Amino acid sequence: MSEPAAEHHDPVVAFESAKLGLWTFLATEVLLFGALFTAYIVFRLKYPDLFHAEHGKLNRVLGAVNTVVLITSSLTVALGIDAVKKGKARLLPRYFGATILLAGVFLCVKYVEYTEKFHHGLFPSTNIFFSLYYMMTGIHGIHVLIGMGVLSYVVVLARRGRLSETYYTPAEMSGLYWHFVDLVWIYLFPLLYLIG
Repeated sequence: MSEPAAEHHDPVVAFESAKLGLWTFLATEVLLFGALFTAYIVFRLKYPDLFHAEHGKLNRVLGAVNTVVLITSSLTVALGIDAVKKGKARLLPRYFGATILLAGVFLCVKYVEYTEKFHHGLFPSTNIFFSLYYMMTGIHGIHVLIGMGVLSYVVVLARRGRLSETYYTPAEMSGLYWHFVDLVWIYLFPLLYLIG
């Protein structure tokens, strides 16, 4: 009786099932952001002068800083996952902690940027450009917050000794989600800040 039970808890099967589930979830997220990107492109083609003028009001320096912050956070996530795979699960809280800290920096920079826009009277209802800007960056910000929560949960698991070189599915899945969040920003930054 014990062998069939062991087959049901095969770590390889569990990992593949989790990966399939996460990829399915990320596919729906791609549809969400794909719709937003499409709306942005359609309206940009319809109102090129407006979009050119309004994109110039964005702070490229803060956008670039946030890009560097998120790229660095992807590196720390990858280092944390690699540490677990090499049997050094005790290092994961440090790397994931650094990622969570960098995510906090990203949100603080975004807060500064939003505050600056509000101070200049640039609200979501200002025009179609800023409606899309706040919607796209706001939804992305919510995904950053969710990622911080998921990464924090994995840190707790690591501190409780629940992760090892034979079981690291939560670390791998949370890392995959985080890389997706970073990738979305890699598309958002040039689309909103650089393409005039």
